Amino acid sequence: MSDEIDAGGGLAPEDEAVVAAQLGRAPRGAVGVAHRCSCGLADVVRTAPRLPDGTPFPTTYYLTCPRAASAIGTLEADGVMRDMTERLGEDAELAAGHARAHEDYLRRRAELGDVPEIDGVSAGGMPTRVKCLHVLVAHALAAGPGVTPLGDEALAMLPDWGARGCCVEAPPAS
Repeated sequence: MSDEIDAGGGLAPEDEAVVAAQLGRAPRGAVGVAHRCSCGLADVVRTAPRLPDGTPFPTTYYLTCPRAASAIGTLEADGVMRDMTERLGEDAELAAGHARAHEDYLRRRAELGDVPEIDGVSAGGMPTRVKCLHVLVAHALAAGPGVTPLGDEALAMLPDWGARGCCVEAPPAS
């Protein structure tokens, strides 16, 4: 692959408006919605590995829903990342699954382009530790069950953040 990034079709205008409202700023480098919340709005976007300003960006799957982000932040504050990292050192099968999730993440990012500065770097601490549950959950949502075991595990600990309705007001349909 070349250094050129396939920016894809980008976000539909209504998704861009939702994501901007969720983040409190315009999304950067988003090439599409990777997952939708139970309320129907985007909650994970797929992001190019090089942002429009040229900055390398390893976080291919970016969690946008503020309710989900808050719930995940609570897990992080409760020490879930530390416990998961410890288990990686004790459980060879879990460690192998986490390493496979790392490879999957790299493969999916490579579909969007090659950025030498982040070659071999996934996100969330993969493949040897757990640094960010937000990334692992976003990857689990985008990839589906069974791809990232610790993302699946964290996701199972979370409430349905869309059950109360949308986190932001969706723009009117055009």
